[in-house]
Amino acid sequence: MLAIRAARLFDGVSAAPVEQPVVLIDSGKIVSIQASGPAPEGAEVIDLGEAHLVPGMIDAHLHLCFDASFDPVGALAARSDDEALAQMREAARSALLAGITTVRDLGDRDYLAIRLRDEHDDLPTILAAGPPLTSPKGHCWFLGGETEGVQGIRAAVQERAARGADVIKVMATGGELTEGTYPHLPQFSLEELKAAADEAHRLGLPITAHAHGVPGIVNAIDAGFDSIEHCSFMTEDSAEADPVLLAKLAASPTVVSATLGHIPVPGLDPPPRIKMLLAKLTEIFQAAAEARVKMIVSSDAGIAPVKPHNALAYSALHFTELGRTNLEALIGVTSGAADLCRVGDRKGRLAPGYDADILAVQGDPLVDITALRNVVAVFKDGRLVHNQ
Repeated sequence: MLAIRAARLFDGVSAAPVEQPVVLIDSGKIVSIQASGPAPEGAEVIDLGEAHLVPGMIDAHLHLCFDASFDPVGALAARSDDEALAQMREAARSALLAGITTVRDLGDRDYLAIRLRDEHDDLPTILAAGPPLTSPKGHCWFLGGETEGVQGIRAAVQERAARGADVIKVMATGGELTEGTYPHLPQFSLEELKAAADEAHRLGLPITAHAHGVPGIVNAIDAGFDSIEHCSFMTEDSAEADPVLLAKLAASPTVVSATLGHIPVPGLDPPPRIKMLLAKLTEIFQAAAEARVKMIVSSDAGIAPVKPHNALAYSALHFTELGRTNLEALIGVTSGAADLCRVGDRKGRLAPGYDADILAVQGDPLVDITALRNVVAVFKDGRLVHNQ
């Protein structure tokens, strides 16, 4: 039995922190949380002093198979499966050391993330999609998820369920990472997306859509997708918020996974197209905040040097810069992300019965969200895996 002491605790939900908490852990689960008071006799006590405890963070969108290099696609293509798995272990480990105790991998090659998940190594909890469904030569076709037609879509979803996927990922539009595809254009019809969502839900799986342009966003909402990744409202040469669509999105049960933030790399600027769009994208996400679109915070880590796999704390900061509060950002990387990923009954909160995935930081992230970057200690299933 383990007792963790600290100065303050955010439980993943409430704006009112627990002062001088004592968190009691047994067999990897939180048994109790009390404000001050003695630890039970016989318990091992770890006193973290002035540290603040928060639930282990959850990155609901990253790619472990991409190495955050200047050419992540080429680097993956050059690796064997064993070499790719070794790189993925390093990526997952770097996330864990940053306090990201659960990751949702939304696109890999050959179901490698499922293989890594099942190793039960000293890594974050991994939720895996396998190769994302995409149209022939569509966005990320090189990962092996090409399909088309209603029957092809249903068969692809069934295959992923049979392989043990935790979530279904569909490329509803093109993307920046794949030459010859266009983010503003849809890759599947509404009928095909409805088939994907119906099949995923029939099999008990959540489904999410990569969607940048308005047609793809509309189709994902109308098809009943649980979430939309990016949701950037890109047009052929710009990006523009659509107030009517934002209202529709806010009224729907669909959640936006906002793939935000980056770690600054000296001398490295965003690609010209993205740099041109940054101001517009800021306006769009501010408009989404004002419309009260349901959002969680994610990173899309792995796709570029500015998005390594430990970048989620920077995503949370960016979320606040786009109009959300520190509390909303914290919920977006803890309980909100857990609920979206369908692990909200065991992760994303510090409460009795939950997994003892705990991040200790220096400073109060309810006051200063950058405190999430000041890692003091990380516990995974009650085990101390990192101590500053």
